[in-house]
Amino acid sequence: MKKSTRLRELLKKRQALVVPGAHDVLSARLIQKYDFQAAQASGFGLAATMLGLPDMAFLSFGEMLELTRNIANAIDIPLMGDADTGFGNSVNAMFVTRKYIEAGCAGMNIEDQAFPKRCGHLEGKTIIPMEEMVLKVKACKEVRDSIDPDFIINARTDAIAVEGIDKAIERGNAYIEAGADMIFVEAPRTADDICRAVKEIHGLVSINFMDMVSGGKTPLLPLEEMRKIGVARISVPVGLLFSAVKGMTRYLEALSSGTSQGRSELVTPMADYKELIGFNAFRELEKKYLPKFVDNNN
Repeated sequence: MKKSTRLRELLKKRQALVVPGAHDVLSARLIQKYDFQAAQASGFGLAATMLGLPDMAFLSFGEMLELTRNIANAIDIPLMGDADTGFGNSVNAMFVTRKYIEAGCAGMNIEDQAFPKRCGHLEGKTIIPMEEMVLKVKACKEVRDSIDPDFIINARTDAIAVEGIDKAIERGNAYIEAGADMIFVEAPRTADDICRAVKEIHGLVSINFMDMVSGGKTPLLPLEEMRKIGVARISVPVGLLFSAVKGMTRYLEALSSGTSQGRSELVTPMADYKELIGFNAFRELEKKYLPKFVDNNN
């Protein structure tokens, strides 16, 4: 079964499919290792790890595509790409759609912010006219339908922060009618906002779930409640990134204070790391195909 088909079937269950965000290949492999059924490439995470910058459209599409392709090719579960605003107008968005499908993505997020965009939980957002986003979704759908009809178009609206929940719902329904498969309602402020979005948008709904990450705008509803409400996807975009920064911070604090010796709880065992990167499989290939192979146990 195609990854896009598998993702589509999972989302149609409306059982709050938890989709963690990967900021690199290693984080994506960990998502797969712990039996999550899908992952997403986090633009927030990619901008931070590649450039050390906030998610404010500093990564070019070429850079985003290459990083996303690497992640998609390294895992067996479906991956959703981050298309930001489509990196331009509707014609640009058509090119982005084609390239993400060719890169092995099962779907993508595309949003109605004005360029340059920013993370949905940051201040200072502006959005494009609804008509412009509708045409952008229609353009993406045309490409999608011609290559992989199961590829998921997840149209994100940031309208709540600018125009309120009523306009976000209006936009969501317009994007569904234009051909989007799912609406990513960004930064709802109350549980009632989430319930209204799921009930009143005529299609699948995705919600950001900031979990233990502080500073997010979305209320922390239990996952079971999200399932009962009928949310299709739970996006957890930055949890892995923030936990990685916390882990590195703790290790460096111990190292700088001279207290890291013997602190095995601060690091991943070498054996686990080698398994994650497939080291042993490559050692077997060396034994099979390299002349005069010497096993020095390294």
